Amino acid sequence: QVQVVESGGGLVQAGGPLRLSCAASGIIFSLVGVGWYRQAPGEQRELVASITRPGTATYANFVKGRFTISRDNAKNAVYLQMNSLKPEDTAVYYCHVIGSTSWGQGTQVIVSP
Repeated sequence: QVQVVESGGGLVQAGGPLRLSCAASGIIFSLVGVGWYRQAPGEQRELVASITRPGTATYANFVKGRFTISRDNAKNAVYLQMNSLKPEDTAVYYCHVIGSTSWGQGTQVIVSP
């Protein structure tokens, strides 16, 4: 069974950075595509960034140039480096193995003005 655990969220001032981490059990990240999603209160969950099995990264337009997704195969972890954060980035962020049916608990990111 695939299980992911997100961490690294918190409260940060606008313009600051945060780095989210995703650890997994029951899956090897280097063999699958992985995405970071987010869901703000009252909004639908949306894809923020993804990384394919070969390592190709793609980003939503609203984070291009600010966020970077990466993978550490040795640690079986996926990261989301978030820079120049904006209040509108406030949301619960989820790491998700693309194609799987399970989701983690997410990690809360709050960006203050």
